[in-house]
Amino acid sequence: MKKTEPVNVVTGALILLLVVTIGIGLSWALWTLPDEAVGLSLIVRESMAQSGVTAEVTAILLNFRGYDTLLEIFVLLVALLGAWYLERMHLSPVDPEPGPVLEALVRVLLPFMIIISGYILWLGGHAAGGAFQAGALLAGAGVMLLVVGSDKLPLSDGIRMRSLLVAGPAVFTLVAGGLVLSGRNMLQYPVAHASSLILLIEAASTITIGITLTLLFAGGRPRRQDKS
Repeated sequence: MKKTEPVNVVTGALILLLVVTIGIGLSWALWTLPDEAVGLSLIVRESMAQSGVTAEVTAILLNFRGYDTLLEIFVLLVALLGAWYLERMHLSPVDPEPGPVLEALVRVLLPFMIIISGYILWLGGHAAGGAFQAGALLAGAGVMLLVVGSDKLPLSDGIRMRSLLVAGPAVFTLVAGGLVLSGRNMLQYPVAHASSLILLIEAASTITIGITLTLLFAGGRPRRQDKS
């Protein structure tokens, strides 16, 4: 059996010094923080009238820092493409078959999960909620169907599936491009239409997030849709 060589004394000392230095730096940074940091909260509150929504988090994610959210949607899509590149989906029917109690529970919960997902999406305009929370709940419904049985949620690599996957990034990009063509900055919404545009982007993003997370749970690329 090959023995592992002990760490050199100099190397160990350097590692220890690095760890201690980082620890001291972080401790000093935390110690010197003011008791009440104003940050950008005051600027955000003053700009809420132009955001189109009354929820500060939604205003930041979809208006003031819309670039970040746009990139996050694309990152999620790229993550799915990476999973698809690795292998194809291998889903088989559940064995043993789910009992009547489980199937009845799914039938009861599924409509409520979809309705609550839509409610959380709408709620994001003036309270905690929005596309990511609604999309995660929608994905939970999809995962529940996959757990009960893969045939309950038919997944195929077709035009419909791909259209839903790119709905969020496509709508986000089209809105941004339309604003640029109208003479505004990218994602600088007109105040009169800011609320409607944000809701449109969030609705499309909810669908994309829900399907993407469901497919990531399933793992691999769905099989191609049979052409009839």
